[in-house]
Amino acid sequence: MLGFIFYLAGLGYTSPMVVSDLVRTLLAQRGVIEEEEVEKFLEPDYARDTHNPFLMVDMQKAVERIFVAMEQNETIAIYSDFDCDGIPGASVLYEFFMKIGYTKLQVYIPHRDREGYGLHIAAIDLLYEKGVTLMLTVDVGTVAFDAIAHAQNIGIDVIVTDHHEIIGEIPNAFALLNPKYKKENFVYPFPDLCGAGVAFKLVQACLITGKKNGDQRFTSIVEGWEKWLLDLVGIATVADMVPLVGENRVLAFWGLVVLRRTQRVGLVALCSRLKLRREHITEEDIGFSIGPRINAASRMGNPHLAFELLTTHDPERAEEIVTELENLNASRKGVVSAMVKDIKKRVKARFTKDDTVIVLGDTDWRPALLGLAANSIMQERGGVVCIWGRDSEGKLKGSCRSDGAITLPDLFTAGSHLFESYGGHSASGGFAVSHERVHTLGEDLALVAQSIPRIEKDTSSDISHDYIVSAREVSATLLKEIAQLAPYGMGNPKPTLRLARVSISSFKKFGKENNHVEVSLHCPESNVSLRTFDFFRSPTSFTRTLVSGETVDVLATIERDSYRGGVCLRLKDIV
Repeated sequence: MLGFIFYLAGLGYTSPMVVSDLVRTLLAQRGVIEEEEVEKFLEPDYARDTHNPFLMVDMQKAVERIFVAMEQNETIAIYSDFDCDGIPGASVLYEFFMKIGYTKLQVYIPHRDREGYGLHIAAIDLLYEKGVTLMLTVDVGTVAFDAIAHAQNIGIDVIVTDHHEIIGEIPNAFALLNPKYKKENFVYPFPDLCGAGVAFKLVQACLITGKKNGDQRFTSIVEGWEKWLLDLVGIATVADMVPLVGENRVLAFWGLVVLRRTQRVGLVALCSRLKLRREHITEEDIGFSIGPRINAASRMGNPHLAFELLTTHDPERAEEIVTELENLNASRKGVVSAMVKDIKKRVKARFTKDDTVIVLGDTDWRPALLGLAANSIMQERGGVVCIWGRDSEGKLKGSCRSDGAITLPDLFTAGSHLFESYGGHSASGGFAVSHERVHTLGEDLALVAQSIPRIEKDTSSDISHDYIVSAREVSATLLKEIAQLAPYGMGNPKPTLRLARVSISSFKKFGKENNHVEVSLHCPESNVSLRTFDFFRSPTSFTRTLVSGETVDVLATIERDSYRGGVCLRLKDIV
């Protein structure tokens, strides 16, 4: 472990870089051509490729206020969103304060169902009663004008760490740390950090300042300690689906390195329960296994459960939390599956293919689960899908998903008069609506959408490929070569390979509900057989319906076969 600590402190390579023609071709398709950019992409260096945190607007001001709070022994609150960005971000700040021995902390994560997203005045009042005079937000606050004004009025200074879009004015916070915020000579070089990434930049700035000031609490910390926080930042960066380019690529790349050697007993227990081999954890494991369990805490129960998972040092407690999260996630799957079936029936009965805005709701639906349902419907039909339900307080809240032709900030802004509150990203967001407005929300929102210019989607990627390979070339060597471009995500999709003229030997459905498909391929020329598969697909869901014996072209990605060993292909299409 000691050797890894020294390796971690450097977070860079020393060996000369050899780049194959295949990798250079794939990089060129991503606009990475110059030798310097190629090196930065393939060998991210923490010191070289991350930015000075003090380039962010208000960073100096925020750090100074935190140090004043510690000198005066003030109670500091960490107030975070309840998702897989906010909770890891809250854990980053909490771990920092624990490391320097500052324990006068309150951690507040709103309940998804009872309170909903955002900074809430009632929660601020509760923190005020507990003596809080400084509040640090995570992944929330950029548009919380009323709540922040209230906090400042009652004597709580608010330092916002957030990454959401800035629409017009900014809140009257003590400091606003948002990479999208530009002011005078301050323009942060990379605007697309996630919420936990912004919280991490604040920790970086505090460590720099504390060491510079000769503060013993900081000088006693080994240089580079904060890099152990990158497992949390990496999880959030991948789970929040921000572009995995630039500084995000560095944070995700090294976040995975740290995650594979994480010392967090909660993550170790979770990976063990999920049978994830930690040394091989990828961004897909975060997206499909780790992230959903963290989110399950707030969707089905108490978000503090996920926070405790990431910060506990008690192995027995970690096992208990993992068991509870697994139960919550299993329950979540069942409820969402039933909800999606119900919604699909209603969509089919009420809407046509020409309807680009879908609004549906039911007072029996739980708002905490509606984002998953809305995303499922949007993936199937495109456009904008908004689903609303009723929370435990009787308020009507919903989630929206968009295919990108209309961005949700544009839709929310143009239709602001329809909502009590709203917020989110270009492709996902949430809202609250009054009982009076909800009856005509569908018609009203569809009318608003007509006034918004459409963003033309590039549909060429639906059937395109990055590289043509033969069946013989599909090997562990090819997988290792292509894996140099990982981690994959927005802005850096996994390369799509095309295999020409291969024969379908056989195919079958698999899974508890027979909702996945496996296809066996054979290439007569090289006498090579390949296993291919995809989740939530059927033999009729490809461009060409599967027929044994037919010769087809296959579009797929290559990956490690975690079940049978070796490599396999993940199907994208059969044409």
